[in-house]
Amino acid sequence: MLEGVKIIEIEGIGPGPFAAMTLADLGAEVTVVHRKGGKTTPGMTDHPLVVDRGKRSIALDLKSAADLDVVKALIAQSDALIEGFRPGVMERLGLGPDEAHALKPSLVYGRVTGWGQAGPRAPQAGHDLNYLSLSGALHYASPPGQPPAPPPTLLGDIGGGALYLVIGILSGIVNARATGKGCVVDAAIVDGAAHMMNLLMSLGSGLPTERGTSLLDGPHWSGCYECADGRFVSVQCLEPQFYAQFLAILGLADDADFQRQMEPSLWPSLRGRLAHLFAQHPRDHWAAIFEGTDACVAPVLDPVESAAEPHMAARGNWLDIGGLRQAAPAPRFGPAARTPAGIPRRDEHGAEIRRSLGFPAEGG
Repeated sequence: MLEGVKIIEIEGIGPGPFAAMTLADLGAEVTVVHRKGGKTTPGMTDHPLVVDRGKRSIALDLKSAADLDVVKALIAQSDALIEGFRPGVMERLGLGPDEAHALKPSLVYGRVTGWGQAGPRAPQAGHDLNYLSLSGALHYASPPGQPPAPPPTLLGDIGGGALYLVIGILSGIVNARATGKGCVVDAAIVDGAAHMMNLLMSLGSGLPTERGTSLLDGPHWSGCYECADGRFVSVQCLEPQFYAQFLAILGLADDADFQRQMEPSLWPSLRGRLAHLFAQHPRDHWAAIFEGTDACVAPVLDPVESAAEPHMAARGNWLDIGGLRQAAPAPRFGPAARTPAGIPRRDEHGAEIRRSLGFPAEGG
């Protein structure tokens, strides 16, 4: 879908590389500028990284005048740039939006940060949980009485950051092709996380601030339950017809209290009764009972189990390529899942890229 679109990514961590991978999955030609001799974040392997798949790699020293010339030549032929440094870093390197647009007026300059390019917190450090907590998105992330704990990085770094950056870059490219003018995309994770709350804020006049009292975090029919083997099932049968199936399967269709689905005062006690019930059997027992129904119950799987699950396997969502487990590109544009391109070695395409830009194959 994005064949012919050229992206330059300045190596970072988290949402920037993920956004660039997504664009590469969609067919864009993505060139990642890896740090020459650089290391990844502690706790992450040096190589290979799934988020580098489908990209060309060149290793450069951004403090070297000669290597900066290579970066500038890449910018001049790119449709968009992705960077994820703190505000001001790219400007100090001489690669800020003004310098970039002087090289390519139609360039879409994509910036992804936690706090954004402006505001009191803009220069401060932060991570996924911090951005979620300030945006309000973390408030409902667990049952009342427990610390809020969303899936690591998925809601903030990826949902509120990387995917909003992708939307911004694609919108900017469409506009640039129509007008010839580039733009700066300020994709702040805290902005995206707050924006995603709008669907939840549309529930009536808004969400109650007391945890455990909204449709998100209070009902017995919406949550996870521990089973006899210490594993979990998820339940979320909101609609009355799905809730009725849920009760029927559990033999609770005639229970007067369970019939009062939307009575908040009953939710805590009914949640307790369901917890006791689900604890009687292992997870896979419950998965089998609810299989093929509309009761909106599913087992909580780890990635290894997910790959073997019939639906996920049929759609080809999980792949093992070169011994490295990864998810297939999404969205798909037809019935079949797409196989992603390979993951480059650091600087694998360095000599090729330099020559194509008119530079010596070996940098200084």
